[in-house]
Amino acid sequence: MTAFSDLLSTREATAAFGDEALLADMLRFEAALAGAQAAAGLIPSGAAASIAQACDPAGFDFAELERDARDAGTLVIPLVKALRDSVLRADADAAQWVHFGSTSQDVIDTAMALGTRRVLDLIEADLRAAVDDLLGLAHRHAATPMLARTLLQPASVTSFGLKCAHWALPLARGLVRLKALAARALCVQLGGAAGTRAQLGPHAERIVAAVAAELSLAVPDAVWHTARDEWIVLGCELGVIAGSLGKLAGDLALMGQFEVGEVTEPAGSSSAMPHKRNPLGSMIARAAALRAPARVAALLAAMPQEHERALGGWQAESAEWAELLQGVHGAARAMAGVAKGLAIDPARMLNNVEAVRRALPADAAAEWFDPAMASALAPEVKRLCKRAEALLA
Repeated sequence: MTAFSDLLSTREATAAFGDEALLADMLRFEAALAGAQAAAGLIPSGAAASIAQACDPAGFDFAELERDARDAGTLVIPLVKALRDSVLRADADAAQWVHFGSTSQDVIDTAMALGTRRVLDLIEADLRAAVDDLLGLAHRHAATPMLARTLLQPASVTSFGLKCAHWALPLARGLVRLKALAARALCVQLGGAAGTRAQLGPHAERIVAAVAAELSLAVPDAVWHTARDEWIVLGCELGVIAGSLGKLAGDLALMGQFEVGEVTEPAGSSSAMPHKRNPLGSMIARAAALRAPARVAALLAAMPQEHERALGGWQAESAEWAELLQGVHGAARAMAGVAKGLAIDPARMLNNVEAVRRALPADAAAEWFDPAMASALAPEVKRLCKRAEALLA
């Protein structure tokens, strides 16, 4: 992350994939692996205890591991060396069982699943808050007349409540899809050096299940070192959610222009013009929507991974993944704040309708721009709100 991308995310999402969190997650995997192997009788129980005791993040220098990773090609190689050295000092017999039957990608993929789960929880909470507030606005303004605009020009009368319902539904549908996809994608990774789990022998399935249970992750259908479909589909859905948030942000920004004046975001300042109220929440969500397609495209481009371990594809995917999630959470948090604090000006909405009516022949004004048309939309608003509420129940 850079200072510029930090502005478009949140502290919580940035921390979820930060140095401390990644180190702790990798060590959680190593401790869980040793514990599961001991429970299966594959390694001595005393060795597992010694390994678990050494898996204290405080005993590791992440900056040093990061420097050594440049020569090793992965953080895991220097991490495992440091962990083995630590175990060796306390229990020489246990050191041989550190990282036994595992490989670097097992550690990284599992750690990424753990970090992803934390950010998805954040995204879900903020999306739910945004949907709840949008539905509240939809109910309150079910019959509030405003201009419907097509190709950025006045087209007819709609209701602000209907607009809010149309904003809320894609976010509600996205939440449902996100939870279903996460249930399949957030899996433990444990395939060993070539994806065969050879060193785990007949204990493999039991050990995988035990590690998954310890980390509260799902058990995958199979090793997914180079079979990235479930993972990438989850990433694609995050891109779709970024787009839905960007749609909401774009509409609100247009409606909030001074000369339109139908809504106002919570106050945002300008460095040069103190009279301005910049739509900062919409800005953040729009930026996420603009960046997400390139990250999703990179994930898709990285999918054709060679044989049992990728040369560059997996590494490219890992570099893009965290920033995609961090950007989506930045957008979700921003729009949750906007939806909660949005100021609505029904009088200005009606004035904009009347301005169009005055510029048209009477028959066209009556057919397309009668404010009473909004009242007829109230049942549809109610139906859509019920649909969104049912999705999130």
